[in-house]
Amino acid sequence: MSLILRTLAASDPGLVRTNNEDVAFAGRRLIAVADGMGGAPAGEVASDIVIRALAPVERSAPDREPLAALLEAIAAANRGIREVADADPANEGMGTTVTAALLSGDRLAVAHVGDSRGYLMRGGTLRQLTRDDTFVQALVDQGGLTPAEARRHPQRSLVTRAVQGAPVEPATTALTAEPGDRLLLCSDGLSDVVEDHAIAWALTAHPDRQQCAEQLVKLVQQAGAPDNVTVVVADVGPE
Repeated sequence: MSLILRTLAASDPGLVRTNNEDVAFAGRRLIAVADGMGGAPAGEVASDIVIRALAPVERSAPDREPLAALLEAIAAANRGIREVADADPANEGMGTTVTAALLSGDRLAVAHVGDSRGYLMRGGTLRQLTRDDTFVQALVDQGGLTPAEARRHPQRSLVTRAVQGAPVEPATTALTAEPGDRLLLCSDGLSDVVEDHAIAWALTAHPDRQQCAEQLVKLVQQAGAPDNVTVVVADVGPE
């Protein structure tokens, strides 16, 4: 079955930050979120590089293996970030998270580095498609923290992997998409302050994608919005 994504992206700098280092892409086959790091303007540059490298994947051959297309684009972005950092010592350490999903027919591929998240809402159940590359997630995996403790940990935003010019292998997920699926990609500005049950409520209570995205941003603002927040809401349906 040939499926497409109907998408809506929203981004907000939050109530504390003066600049927005998040960048998103929302197409008919490709969605992506990147959250820059390394300080302004380097973080903004890094996230822009990765999204610009991914954007042409939207027009890739429909019969191409979607995961290979994503990984090739992220590798190209990684090289681009290395070149920019090498050209100016002030940019050393610049990097970005990235979470991207590509739909090809009914095949959905997800590639992920960092702590921007991907979620799937199917049949009223929310499933996290990505694992955070963070210090606190490693502690949770080892049994040293509970998920609730991780949400309050002062180092919860310490990322252990990023696209920043050094060798990195994205984590990947492949699944079969179904009509009626709703996907959410988001920067940690959402997931750090809004719990999964509230995210699930917004995704199910607001069928309209714009209203859904606006509600997610509103939930972040109600929680103090200490960071930039970016969301991409995508509904899977027949072409």
